[in-house]
Amino acid sequence: MTFVLTGWMLYTMWVLFGLMGLSFLLGLYRALVDKKFSSSLVLDYLKDVLYYVLPLFVLANVVSLDYTGYLLLGAYYVGAFGVALKYLGDMKKKLL
Repeated sequence: MTFVLTGWMLYTMWVLFGLMGLSFLLGLYRALVDKKFSSSLVLDYLKDVLYYVLPLFVLANVVSLDYTGYLLLGAYYVGAFGVALKYLGDMKKKLL
């Protein structure tokens, strides 16, 4: 098995990491403005990488085992869409 993100899978992962980065920067800005900076800000993002991004990498790794070629690929995109919605909602809360 090889670990390769190809085509739209790679672009999807870039979008997720971009949204994670923007959400982190908004949280960092809020923490600095409110003077409530703590290490939990960074630790929450490390936890999110473990809980949300790592399973997507595992799905990407086992896509080659799917004989239909669509089941795990669909699961990857549904999961990525859910993570993107989560971060968009988090950014909306931080802006309001």
